[in-house]
Amino acid sequence: MRKNSFSTKALKNILEIITVKYNTEARLVNLLETELPMYKPGTKIENNIVKKITSDVNWANVFVLASPDYHGSMSGAMKNFLDFFWKEFSGKTFGYIVSSHEKGLTVMDQMRTAVRQCYAWSLPYGISINEREDFDSERQIVSKKLQARMEMLSRDLVVYGGLIYWQFMKDQNSSEPNTFAHYYL
Repeated sequence: MRKNSFSTKALKNILEIITVKYNTEARLVNLLETELPMYKPGTKIENNIVKKITSDVNWANVFVLASPDYHGSMSGAMKNFLDFFWKEFSGKTFGYIVSSHEKGLTVMDQMRTAVRQCYAWSLPYGISINEREDFDSERQIVSKKLQARMEMLSRDLVVYGGLIYWQFMKDQNSSEPNTFAHYYL
């Protein structure tokens, strides 16, 4: 939620890998720049920001959530985003980046739990970044281990995200009643 945050820097790096190396389109929804109103169940909010983000969320079949570690939890803006679009996340795959001086495991666990409750899928690992160890004074990534993890996350999101979403859509359109996608309808 800070301008020039390390989690956003890592996220932009992953989006670049996805678009350049895997020739796949990617979009960035920066919750600092596109502030969602507070989610209120039963209230329909129709403004340009909500319409733009809704369009992006409906378009995507894979998401990378990036959040700082705020006292062992995700940012309030991230939680609001997950609450706002929960239904649109069904059948889609998520990856995670957490900026933390520790490992950010509780933050990733909380994001995974929220995503699972939205009927979405999660990669079984995430990326934890530490600004002091992973970036230089120019905010460039210097950790080879972090770069390798970002390459792996990018590849796995493209491959597994595509497979899972393809199967989810196939199952939604089938007459087979005993599938997750059919149940979700």
